[in-house]
Amino acid sequence: MREISLDRLRTLVVIADLGSFAQAARALNLAPPTVSLHIADLEARIGAPLLSRKRGQVHPTSIGETLLQRARRLLADAEQALDEVQRQVQGQSGRVRLGASTGAIAHLLPQALDILRVRHPGIDVQVQVLTSRESLLRLQAGTLDLGLVALPQAALKGVQIQPWRRDPIMAFVPASWAPPARITPTWLAGRALILNDNTTQLSRVTSDWFASAGLQADARIQLNYNDAVKSLVAAGYGATLLPHESSVPEPDPRLCMRPLRPGLWRHLGIASRQGQVEQSTQFVLQVLAQLALQRPA
Repeated sequence: MREISLDRLRTLVVIADLGSFAQAARALNLAPPTVSLHIADLEARIGAPLLSRKRGQVHPTSIGETLLQRARRLLADAEQALDEVQRQVQGQSGRVRLGASTGAIAHLLPQALDILRVRHPGIDVQVQVLTSRESLLRLQAGTLDLGLVALPQAALKGVQIQPWRRDPIMAFVPASWAPPARITPTWLAGRALILNDNTTQLSRVTSDWFASAGLQADARIQLNYNDAVKSLVAAGYGATLLPHESSVPEPDPRLCMRPLRPGLWRHLGIASRQGQVEQSTQFVLQVLAQLALQRPA
């Protein structure tokens, strides 16, 4: 069974609107025989006349009127679909799937989303809470567009990573412990600790920091949700090492934030699929690059 061409439906609509094959040919910039062929093809496909020609006027038959109603809706839907796709190609609209850790989502993404809302209101950023490794694997599988990942990361085919920003890793300690101005591995190692699990880059960086002093940290509990970790610290359950993305001090007076000696940094990169990316994704990348310029010194 042959499909009905949208071009032929458009020809039918224009003839019905103008009441003339000749005028329709001029309006569509087609040769008159082509216009006649379009209608002949439609009538052969339907199996009934669609237009009646009386006294020099062309009018739709009852069957033609029924098809015209459907044809107008189909053509309008096709135009809308093309317009929506074109807007997405131009970056005026579209969906960008982004993976990030809870810390980045809480402290870094809100700034980017606020800028995007003003500059590109038609772009919908769908945020997913993922580890760096999960983000990279989903990028490779094509189910993610961007990922904010901890560095360094092993190379992955089809995925590219560009350095984005670095943030200081700080010690978060219960205020009741009366911590010193700077926290060393020796001071912290003998205390109760709340640390990320060993699947995270932060866990590896933390272990290396303790190892630099010949020490090994034993976590009282492993937890990857930074806000939950800080709540436990404030309750006196233990101390932790976490990146600090903001210049604003912690508001909870039960919690002290201290720099480390030696200093430690969390490096982040932006991961994307190799090759050309959609314009909407490019706009998100531009906004994230702007935040990189605002990173702490």
